Amino acid sequence: MRKGNIILIGMPGSGKTTIGTELSEKLGYGYVDSDSVIVAREGKRLPEIIEQIGREGFLDIEAKVNSELCADRCVIATGGSVIYRDYAMQKLKTMGKLVYLQLSYETIERRLGDLKARGVALKEGFTLRDLYEERTPLYEKYADIVVKLDGKTVLQSVDAVAEAIQQ
Repeated sequence: MRKGNIILIGMPGSGKTTIGTELSEKLGYGYVDSDSVIVAREGKRLPEIIEQIGREGFLDIEAKVNSELCADRCVIATGGSVIYRDYAMQKLKTMGKLVYLQLSYETIERRLGDLKARGVALKEGFTLRDLYEERTPLYEKYADIVVKLDGKTVLQSVDAVAEAIQQ
């Protein structure tokens, strides 16, 4: 049986953390940021982890953390690269509804700064466009609900997600 969590997936810069904290308040749910759990467990910031153990090692840690989460009635903001490990995504699917916060490439590009400083798990030689094109089909594959957020403010986005999960 699925637990009553709302799990947010999407590109870096899609608003998972910002929308997640506001949505949890609106719904009266708890809030979990899986990137913060990784930082707490590893004792290092995401860019440091990626630099020290590489992209694949980081993806393994991220998947392990996400697959071990125990929560109920929480909004869970995942890292953008969680979709690279199927076993973690299958576990998250058992925990609640997966909501893909969908934004156009242009919006993501405007919002993001330095990807490495942000702790984005980027393949060697990949551009943001490459990353967007690689991840989009994976977000769509795993999502139970897709919410298009281009042109919306934070509050409009929160309302759009809240409305989508009620349907």
